[in-house]
Amino acid sequence: MSRSVFFLATTLLAILGAPASRAEDGRAAAIVERFRDANAWRGHVMVAAHRGGWMEGGEIRLAENSLSSLQRAIDLGVEIVEADIQRTRDGEFVILHDETLDRTTTCKGEVAQQTLAQLGDCRLVVEGTGAITGEGVPTLRAFLEAAKGRIMVNLDSKLGVESLAAMTAMARELGMSEQIVAKAYVDKPEQFEAARAVLSAMGPQGQFMPQLSDAVSSDLEPMRRAALDLRPQAMELRNTHEAGQPLTPDGGLFFAMPARALAVRHDVHLWINTLYDDKTNGLRSGGRGDEMAIRAGLPGEVYGFWAEHGATLIQTDEPKAAIEWLAAHGYRIPYRE
Repeated sequence: MSRSVFFLATTLLAILGAPASRAEDGRAAAIVERFRDANAWRGHVMVAAHRGGWMEGGEIRLAENSLSSLQRAIDLGVEIVEADIQRTRDGEFVILHDETLDRTTTCKGEVAQQTLAQLGDCRLVVEGTGAITGEGVPTLRAFLEAAKGRIMVNLDSKLGVESLAAMTAMARELGMSEQIVAKAYVDKPEQFEAARAVLSAMGPQGQFMPQLSDAVSSDLEPMRRAALDLRPQAMELRNTHEAGQPLTPDGGLFFAMPARALAVRHDVHLWINTLYDDKTNGLRSGGRGDEMAIRAGLPGEVYGFWAEHGATLIQTDEPKAAIEWLAAHGYRIPYRE
């Protein structure tokens, strides 16, 4: 029996025959399987929602990093939701991007100077409109509990790589380790060693995703080293684009044929970020970002381009548009409901 046929058969058995009480049954189990076996699912492009499903059609619709944006991502069929993590003065992990509360809540000041109880008075704000929501700042625990059995979570710690072990320990306590993927940059030797140490601390169930930038790495050696020593299921790769540069014609170093061959050899997903950026359109994706897909009306030049150049994971601020375009053009394989 071929690997792909065996994989499909065992996936169906897992979905159809496992008890409903298990944390990773159904949808989450199928997502985890596709994440953990990239080669069996090269024909399917997974989608990650940056800060949740908070944007649509170029407009901010919900508070970022909120439980409602998490629910929106789940409703859209997103496979992975990204969560930014800060820590309060009394050591509680909370879901916030910035070091300060000013931009995304009704409160002011540094997160690290507030206790969790003090944050209880804060309400999340919809950036741009200034609309005050009824939602408070979610704790990491509450966020994980809401995601359990439903979607994978990408932990983007703003506290340094050493904090990831404690975060993944919380996921392990909740019985959802396989739904969690932590990440950090590993371009430089000292970053790589720090990542290797935290992976060891995370234990055998830990899933770590190395991040690499072609503005730092000039060859594939960091990618090879990460694949061999960190045993990742995915690598988050950056094709840096500066203002005034032409659009990438080929995806750059990490999406050239040698890199794609390396990904197949090590059964690894290639992840690209098409996020909106205030500095320059497509900053992380060779100029081919959500601005081009949505505001210029050229989704094929973004989501289609990256799918054709080896990306099997696209993180976007426009998950609805990305999923719809990819599905309509044959880049997604439906999940069994």
